[in-house]
Amino acid sequence: THFSWLTYNMLGDIMALKGIVIDAGHGGSDPGAVGNGIKEKDYNLLISKYMYDRFKELNVPVSLTRSDDVTLSPKERVNKVKSFYGDSKDVLVISNHLNAGGGDGAEVIYALRNNYNLSKKILDALENEGQNVRKYYQQRLPSNPSKDYYFMLRDTANNESVIVEYGFVDSNKDDVNQIINNYERYAEAVVKAICEYKGIKYVPKLSGEKYIVKKGDSLWSIGKKFGVSVSELKKYNSLSSDVLSIGQVLFIPKSNDLGVENIKYVVEKGNNLYSIANMYGVSVDDLKSYNNLKSDLINIGDVLLIPLSKYVVKSGDTLYSIARKYGISVNKLKMINKLLNDSIYINQELFVPIK
Repeated sequence: THFSWLTYNMLGDIMALKGIVIDAGHGGSDPGAVGNGIKEKDYNLLISKYMYDRFKELNVPVSLTRSDDVTLSPKERVNKVKSFYGDSKDVLVISNHLNAGGGDGAEVIYALRNNYNLSKKILDALENEGQNVRKYYQQRLPSNPSKDYYFMLRDTANNESVIVEYGFVDSNKDDVNQIINNYERYAEAVVKAICEYKGIKYVPKLSGEKYIVKKGDSLWSIGKKFGVSVSELKKYNSLSSDVLSIGQVLFIPKSNDLGVENIKYVVEKGNNLYSIANMYGVSVDDLKSYNNLKSDLINIGDVLLIPLSKYVVKSGDTLYSIARKYGISVNKLKMINKLLNDSIYINQELFVPIK
């Protein structure tokens, strides 16, 4: 018996996957929807390349219809899709797009030949990441209702194909900020949904870079160099002690992996630990612990790491209510987050003192 590259047994049902084709909609002379400084073709490509890289990391066969800003006719685009893994049912086609028309939220369109299961999974995943969702649906060609309206669904033969619309470039609500700030999170949500749908083992993305320990290195010196604490380095690398060996590989976590953001502060004339801690609404003890300081002595030019945690803005939040919750002033909250005014939006990520 011949099996395709990826075969899984889920609840007794064999599910096969030859490969995934990621389609970055529009491109080249076709910008797609344009609004609020966003060109659809650019974000379609960013989302698609992110998904491509993630599936590669997960060892899933994947291909891109375009990897740069080129023009593809509908026929060329469909032919590229078919050229990768053929036109069988065990090929997924994910066509990434942004919407226009003044709405707000994500939509998923699926082919007439398929059921809604994948589309629902994708939309649920986007909602779990904080995006507003509208609907998953099918759309028929007016001149022939037996065919799909969109060529990417209509002409990809037997493939299981969906079009994902991540938000509206001309939204008067929060889509514009969400597209700009959260497109990677939404792309990751779709990757996870596809893995769950096809029974692929999903491993969350770790954005940390590799560092090879050199002579003279310590966890403290490495943490200082990359702006993370010793405790974070140990936790991220599952270390039980502070002992390192030359040639050892460490992964350096980024703030997205830790839920913590480090602001670097360069000590100036007249500063002391109390004044710096007070500036950011953190305690002196936390500041000392986070920077592995054994005394209160600091020098001009020293770089201190200011430990902050993430807060996701919810409906009804104001800068005043958030500042009050974390025991700091509105002005400090604005300074930490480099805000020029008091406007905030739902799902915006702010940095606040660790409670």
